[in-house]
Amino acid sequence: MTKKYELTKEKKETILGTLFRIKALVDFRFCKKGELGGFIASEKNLSQTGNAWVSGNALVYGNAWVSGNALVYGDARVYGNAWVSGNARVYGDALVYGNAWVSGNAWVSGNALVYGNIKIKEILCSRFDFEFQWQFELWQKMEKKFEEEVKKKRIHATKTKRKVKT
Repeated sequence: MTKKYELTKEKKETILGTLFRIKALVDFRFCKKGELGGFIASEKNLSQTGNAWVSGNALVYGNAWVSGNALVYGDARVYGNAWVSGNARVYGDALVYGNAWVSGNAWVSGNALVYGNIKIKEILCSRFDFEFQWQFELWQKMEKKFEEEVKKKRIHATKTKRKVKT
């Protein structure tokens, strides 16, 4: 198997140990050969297959795992037993940790915190704090209601405009 990245000698010391900047060894979806990425503790944190990547000042450590087409970037941190996979994105100042899973087409950004035993798929999260599955499900319901209200207002606005024109 051809490796897609290597650990460089550039280090970042944290209270949980030493992290190493990564460097791409081949071209793939998110970077070109020779491009520097973010920091990981070891090759156990980032898949050597697929397009998964850690870039910018992002940190991935502990037993955390990034795979598939997932991207962790900006100042994001993924640690503990967290998994980021599929087409997921974790960026900004977002934290994903504990036993949390971010997968599918989920995007976690801003100051969002995702932790505990939660699994997030197919959703955008920004500036939220989810620890338990019920919190996430409640947020999904609220988000759906909000989208329905916006849709109703758009339909109402369209009908109103038509009446004015005739």
